[in-house]
Amino acid sequence: MKKTSIGIIGLGLMGGSFSLALQETAGSYHFVGLDHNKSHCDEALKLGLVDEIVTSLNEIKNCDIIILTIPVDGIISIAKQLPDLDPKCTVIDFGSTKQKISESIPDAIRENFVTAHPMTGTEKFGPSAAMKDLYKDKVVVLCDMEKSGDHQKETAEKLFYGIQMNLVLMGAEEHDRHAAFISHMPHAVSYALANSVMKQEAVTSIVALAGGGFKDMSRIAKSSPNMWEDIFRQNKNNMLEAIYTFQSELKKCQKMIENEEWEALNLWMKEANTLHDIL
Repeated sequence: MKKTSIGIIGLGLMGGSFSLALQETAGSYHFVGLDHNKSHCDEALKLGLVDEIVTSLNEIKNCDIIILTIPVDGIISIAKQLPDLDPKCTVIDFGSTKQKISESIPDAIRENFVTAHPMTGTEKFGPSAAMKDLYKDKVVVLCDMEKSGDHQKETAEKLFYGIQMNLVLMGAEEHDRHAAFISHMPHAVSYALANSVMKQEAVTSIVALAGGGFKDMSRIAKSSPNMWEDIFRQNKNNMLEAIYTFQSELKKCQKMIENEEWEALNLWMKEANTLHDIL
């Protein structure tokens, strides 16, 4: 039986984990890798994330399925370099923002594309960060599906269901606003927390006193600055709205402490506690 060829552009955490997850299924796949970082290519081969490495888009565009797990600006650039795709080719991007990507895909190949955002990840990156269970039981948001071809929709759904993901359909514009509050703004807060502490505290104090709470909140500040700069840029307006909203809540906390409104502060905290009734 002929194996389904899957080209993965971007051999880091997301691309590598997707390969490992698919290798756990009953599907028969041949994985082709492309990455501008030669050490990532070598490592991906060594770890069994891909079966072969290619060095150009021309060599990968003939795959049955192409997965784009690169920064969001790179996804837009690659989309514009994929003319004349086979009508049955399915291209799935894993970008964390969706509207600009969806709108930037050339009309001639728009039906080839499925714009997806798997709501998972870690602060680690590179091929060695890949894990087979990264996607299991996680949500993947599929955006603007009315613009994708029927074959591409069926292919994407089969892949994501196969690795036990939960599918949510949403417009790209709606996705970006929700993602700004739930995913993107927390990264900005984590970067701000890390910088504020490092500018006030000596390394020895941080090492001695940093407990679980600080480590949990600052963990995602280890995420790739290049990737998150692109995300913040593409989702600028929604990010600013989310940051303004966060600042407003932090200001409330500041005022209650300044005015010694301890009962009000306690109620404010209890309101926040209810978040975990739904998580």
